[in-house]
Amino acid sequence: MPVAVRSFAKINIGLEIGPRRADGFHALRTVYETVALYDRLRIEVRRGTGIEIRSDDPRVPLDETNTCWRMAERAMKALKVRGRVMIQIEKGLPIQGGLGGASSNAVATLLALERAVGKQLPPGERLRLAAEVGSDLPLFLIGGTVLGVGRGEEVYPLEDLPALDCVIVTPEIGVSTPQAFADLDAFREKTGKLTGAARSDKLSTFSRAMSAWLSGSSTGVPAKGGGDRAEALLLDLVHAGIENDFESVVFPQHPELRLVKRALEPEGAVYASLSGSGSAVYGLFKSRELAQRAAKHLSAEGMPAVAARTLTRREYWKRIFE
Repeated sequence: MPVAVRSFAKINIGLEIGPRRADGFHALRTVYETVALYDRLRIEVRRGTGIEIRSDDPRVPLDETNTCWRMAERAMKALKVRGRVMIQIEKGLPIQGGLGGASSNAVATLLALERAVGKQLPPGERLRLAAEVGSDLPLFLIGGTVLGVGRGEEVYPLEDLPALDCVIVTPEIGVSTPQAFADLDAFREKTGKLTGAARSDKLSTFSRAMSAWLSGSSTGVPAKGGGDRAEALLLDLVHAGIENDFESVVFPQHPELRLVKRALEPEGAVYASLSGSGSAVYGLFKSRELAQRAAKHLSAEGMPAVAARTLTRREYWKRIFE
């Protein structure tokens, strides 16, 4: 019998990109936050062998290049079961949008396969498989507010931030993450920015700013419960100057994304940023009413936008299975 599962999105609150490592990856520091936007997947294990993927979006790869395929192949071996894996993907998240759709799909596949075959992997084994398939996958095995370091695959659950109202704008633009990294390297080499120790210093500065924001201490405003705490944290985020490094190369190549960020602020966004390498741009708002109004205005101006809310860890796990 098919297992239905939601595959939630994420946003990056700050993304600091350090030097390219010996293994070819970059050192990263970011805070991931899961969001109540999602794809739907239906997973079934039938008699036979192999993997079959179907989707309502023709842009979704249906072969071994799909992260779901790679995860299913590894998971079946780790679970020590045999069968033909059927994966149906109903897209609600943009492709190459910076919201982690493909990564989330792969983790949803793993969780649904476990339920379908009645077996469960140890947490450490889950994380190992996720990191093998891609850098953004492990965060979706935690949910809520998550610190990401290393190449992004080394994840640590943080104390959940209060649920935040947000608007996510998803322009019809695909941004390749590998290309964005290459462009950032070229930009830094050309401009002479962030070489050697300077990169390490910037990562340390980012870490201190992020710690100050998360503790609600950068403005001296004590962290409180509920909406007061959320508003204080948003103000701290602005004062801490936390940014997404990809904006320096993505915005010049796609000026319309810079315009989206600029459009969010007069609509009431306290903080706005590119998510991941884009193309999604999000804004954080003080209330649901402000977020809904902004989404309506931006959509009317030709910027596809939706009001949403971040998910705490508890809500994330409560809502994964339908």
